[in-house]
This record gives sequence, C-alpha cells and structure tokens, in this order.
Amino acid sequence: MYSYVTKKVDSEQGFATLTLNRPDRLNSLNHDLLRSFAEELDVVATDDSIRAVIITGAGRAFCSGVDTDELHGGTGDGPHKAGEIGTENLRRGFKLAHEVILGIYKMEKPVIAAINGLAVGAGFDIACACDIRIASNSARFMAAYVHVGLFPGYGGTWFYPRIFGHSKAAELMYSGNFMEVEEAKSLGFLNNVVVDSELITTAEKMAQRVAAGPPIAIRLAKTMMRRGMSMDLETSLEMAAAAESITLSSEDHIEGMDALRQRRRPEFKGN
Repeated sequence: MYSYVTKKVDSEQGFATLTLNRPDRLNSLNHDLLRSFAEELDVVATDDSIRAVIITGAGRAFCSGVDTDELHGGTGDGPHKAGEIGTENLRRGFKLAHEVILGIYKMEKPVIAAINGLAVGAGFDIACACDIRIASNSARFMAAYVHVGLFPGYGGTWFYPRIFGHSKAAELMYSGNFMEVEEAKSLGFLNNVVVDSELITTAEKMAQRVAAGPPIAIRLAKTMMRRGMSMDLETSLEMAAAAESITLSSEDHIEGMDALRQRRRPEFKGN
C-alpha cells in the first residue's frame, strides 16, 4: 500500500519527521494524502516519546496546494467540486483538510516546517500553521487561490494578517504574487534559510534542541502562546500564573535547578 505521508521516528532524540510523499505531483493535496496526513498527525500527537515534529516534502516541493485534478474539470474524486456534489456537501468536505491544519496548529508539541521548495496555496497555509519554519534557498511562497477564483480555505485569512500584518496579507491574497525566500526571512516568517543540502540536517538539529527541553513547560508555552493571541493582557497573565504554578511543582523544574547548580546538562523526563 502506497504511503502518501511517510513517518520516520528518531527514538533516541525524541522527534518524528512526516514527509508529504507525492513528489510527482509536487506533493499536492488529494483526499488520500489528507487522510494519511491527519492520521499521522494524530499518531505523533499522542505518542509521548515524540517531543517535536518535522514536516517536509519529498522531491522538489514542500506542498503545491490542492491537486488541480480535485478541482473543476479535473479527474479526481475529492470534495472540491461544487457543481457535482452541492455547496453544503462541499463545505462539509473541508472537514478533513481542516483537521490537518488544526492538527498542526493545536498540537501541544512544537512543529517545525522544513520547507524544501514550493509552498503554494494550501501548502503555504500548512507552513503557516507550524511553529518554526526553516526553508531552503529554493523555497518560494504564494497564496495562489486568487489565480483560480478561490477563497483561501485552509486558514489563510486567519494566518496571514497575524503573521505578516494587514497590508502584506492583503497583497499576498489579492495579487497572488510569489514571495521569495529572502523577503519571507526579512518579514520574520522564516526562522532560518539554508542551502538545499543542509535543510533536513538543520531542521533535525532544531528538533533535537526542542525535544531535549522540558516537555511540560514547552507544551504549556505553546498552548498559552496560541490562546494568548485572542486574550487581553490581564487574562493572559492570570493564565500564565496557573501555567507557572504547574511548572514550579514539576520534577523537571527540580531537575533543571539541580543541573544548573551542578553545572551539567539537564535530563528532562516530562514529569
């Protein structure tokens, strides 16, 4: 059986790599890939031995968006053809796609995008959902929906203003122009840009660094950072006090302080 999303787990270092695996179609999204992606995200999210996740693409693209065969006039049987299945069924058809976006965004573990080429349309939005983004120097980004008369249905209207600000978000959505990797880095979208041959190694080093940290503190930090975007400062501080109370009573905090005083590297267990 073909694996539309492959998974590699580094048990020693505590991270997993999910690779979108339709290189002949630039890792474009069809129903089979989305279903496999959602399933693998659920597996890594619930595996306590995995503390960080890398998402990348096979071949020369990260993800080129929805497979055009799934759209009007195509030969696919996916849920993106309003004229064939009706508008209400079409709306329901986005459930699986949104499971993928939310599976990345709401996962309690840090998710690192290793962007190895084109990230277009829904592929751009998948990158936006990740916590940390590292790109090769051949990466390019586009909110391509406008070119085929579509709305950014994978979260773009929510992600872009928060990441880029209103004006740049509007430019990306209304023009459908490519954003080159240099501009993406200068705007803070990318944490790092490396040559193609160093991308996976760089992402793995970041995953190792994150996975070596205290799982409880990192999980709470990610959750609070995500939720804090819709909170006022006072509410955020109240939630921070609750989260800090949890970490102050954790064994990882004791281990961290002992390691600091003993001048050694801490070994966090997630307790």
